[in-house]
Amino acid sequence: MNIDINIINKIARQAGSEILKFYDEDRDIEVSRKSDDSPLTKADMASHRAIVSGLEKEYPEIPVLSEESEIPDYSVRKNWNRYFLIDPLDGTKEFIKKNGEFTVNIALIDENEPVLGVVYIPAEEVLYFADAKEGSFKQVGDGPVQKIEHARYSKDKPARIMVSRSHRGNDTKERLAGMGIEVGEEIPSGSSLKICFVAEGKADLYPRFGPTMEWDTAAADAVYRYSGKNGPVKSPLKYNKEDLHNPEFIIGL
Repeated sequence: MNIDINIINKIARQAGSEILKFYDEDRDIEVSRKSDDSPLTKADMASHRAIVSGLEKEYPEIPVLSEESEIPDYSVRKNWNRYFLIDPLDGTKEFIKKNGEFTVNIALIDENEPVLGVVYIPAEEVLYFADAKEGSFKQVGDGPVQKIEHARYSKDKPARIMVSRSHRGNDTKERLAGMGIEVGEEIPSGSSLKICFVAEGKADLYPRFGPTMEWDTAAADAVYRYSGKNGPVKSPLKYNKEDLHNPEFIIGL
């Protein structure tokens, strides 16, 4: 079955609308804690319900794995050839700070690789989306859909690197220097936007030497993979591993 990316875009926008119901309120955002001490809000769960409901209605035969759902055992997951991998609200810390840098992430994983990805920024009405056949695109509000591309980074020039606004690493420059990469500029941002900025050429690299999960990266990883000027580019990330943690990675090399 073919997946209509326009339907996935619509589901992401609907989830974003659910998030903004909590974001636009004047009172402080209520925060609880998950077992790993990461923050959880009512907006996370409202977005989760909107996405899962939308996907199950349109594509009932495709499993859905969400950050906010119970994770099926690997003995079950390893038999999934295709499934949706979602992060209903990526950048919960940025959502709580109300700085706008949080996203809705929906990816379709096929044989351990993302073949479709949608990243939506509700606070700015910015949509990134990609699929393996058509490439990567960006749309602001109801404006024109624009194709986005990036050129592969070459070590003969200083790199513009994305850094996390909430998870700064102190040794990033030193580790990159050990790889022959000079850092010329650091660009802070939250959530999966960091990968999208590399995809559209606003930055050269996104090095991440701290912990992330597969749902943190999958949708934006698709946007990156299919934004190469000369066709799809390789990514260091794989999906549906027994351990859902990502290894350390550099997007853009």
